[in-house]
Amino acid sequence: MSVTAAVILIIALLVVAGLIGYLTAWFYAKSVYTPVIRKLEDEKVQLGREISELKEDIGKLEKKISGLNEKISGLEKEVADKEKEISDKVNEIQELKKKQVKE
Repeated sequence: MSVTAAVILIIALLVVAGLIGYLTAWFYAKSVYTPVIRKLEDEKVQLGREISELKEDIGKLEKKISGLNEKISGLEKEVADKEKEISDKVNEIQELKKKQVKE
């Protein structure tokens, strides 16, 4: 066998060995990482659902908060009215006491 034929044979064997190594690594990585990728994709979908549910909950809570704020403002108005009534009654009582003292 000549030197040129031996070099070509060695290069061909190295290329074949490289292809075998590459394909083996590719199939191994595919078999190992495919389940991991599927699991991560499933978790991503589940987290997306949870995010949408949380957004809905936030919307409901914001509506509840606005309702409670309206109720608070109504109660504050009612308290102000009651305080005015009380001050009016106190004034009436003081006037009655002044009238009784004068008599």
